[in-house]
Amino acid sequence: MLLSRTARHLTRRARTLSAWAGVPAAPADPIVGLNQTFADDPSTTKVLLGVGAYRDDAGKPYVLPSIREAESRVVNGNPNHEYAAITGDAEFVKLSLEFAYGPDSAPLQEGRVAAAQVLSGTGGLRVCAQLIERLPRLTGSSQKPVCYMPEPTWGNHAKVFQDAGVEVRRYRYLDSNTKTTLDYEGMKEDLLGAEAGSTILLHACAHNPTGVDPTPEQWRAISQKILEKGHHVLMDCAYQGFASGDAEKDAFAIRLFVEEGHSLLLAQSFAKNFGLYGERVGTLSVLCKDKDEAARVLSQLKLIIRPMYSSPPIHGARIVKEVLGDATLRAQWTGECKEMANRIQEMRSLLREGLAEAGSTKDWSHITDQIGMFAYTGLSKEQVQKMRDESAVYCTLDGRISVAGLNRDNVAYVAAAIHAVSK
Repeated sequence: MLLSRTARHLTRRARTLSAWAGVPAAPADPIVGLNQTFADDPSTTKVLLGVGAYRDDAGKPYVLPSIREAESRVVNGNPNHEYAAITGDAEFVKLSLEFAYGPDSAPLQEGRVAAAQVLSGTGGLRVCAQLIERLPRLTGSSQKPVCYMPEPTWGNHAKVFQDAGVEVRRYRYLDSNTKTTLDYEGMKEDLLGAEAGSTILLHACAHNPTGVDPTPEQWRAISQKILEKGHHVLMDCAYQGFASGDAEKDAFAIRLFVEEGHSLLLAQSFAKNFGLYGERVGTLSVLCKDKDEAARVLSQLKLIIRPMYSSPPIHGARIVKEVLGDATLRAQWTGECKEMANRIQEMRSLLREGLAEAGSTKDWSHITDQIGMFAYTGLSKEQVQKMRDESAVYCTLDGRISVAGLNRDNVAYVAAAIHAVSK
């Protein structure tokens, strides 16, 4: 009996001595929190426009038929489940780089690109951020690692780089007056004013969250401003093929910057364009001066990856490899990706038409001018909250909507809800 009481006392005491007793609750992720609030809403007409994942016209998750076929081939091939190399599936990496840079890319042909398979876009950015953080120590430089990001940018960008120990600064991107167009002059001015030799983060296409991209002519001028200051460039490419429906067109900025001789890093994700959200498939590549430099940089990537997650998952990479490596499947995927992009464009047009039909006299041309999965409506935080309260239409507080959440059954309702809070 005495031993039993002593044991209970020690158990209670052990609980009070928990190392985690003073840990505060972290704030909820804005998107995850939005999803939960939406789920708890009893409204029968509620609409969720926050999630960055494609939906079909019935509002359901969509698996591309080409991906179904590729996965079937992979599974029926009876593959093993051994660990991948630290840098992943070599053939997948090769095809991934050709997809972005082009098969005739000089750096690829010259063997001066260091590359690794990574955990989709976020994982690639995290490995990249760590490489940038280590660069001064590796090269004996006294320059502090700094990354300039557009204002606004994807909500996770700054967190990823700050967690890696990289200072984050901003450059102007979205016009603060219109809240729907590119602040082109402000962007150029800030890039010239940035500390020389910094890393500049750019969205290769379909800027998230605004859907506002530079024109080809603007890209060329931006390229020159960056070269003038000797900046390094990090391209985040999550929508190649899905932005315009043309993978070659969506690679314009990447290939331009390669052609013009930039110090370039590229993070690719196959979540959106291949619909492989949960498979975490991506590639990180670094353009180098020559083969020897590429080998040394690759050794540093391995040094970062090994203690971080050891090696990447294999299933999703095998699916992408099957699609990109088979001419018939790739052609099928290209057509299906175009169909997804077309549906997004159609919803943009229907939303703009719906706003006019609802009685709005405002200029909503930015809805159809923007590109990709997301659109910046220009709604204020207060208008977004009012739309949520009165119509149960949910989007992020910055007014960004996921156009993929629109369909023929809800687009008129959403248009009326936007008009009601913006008139």
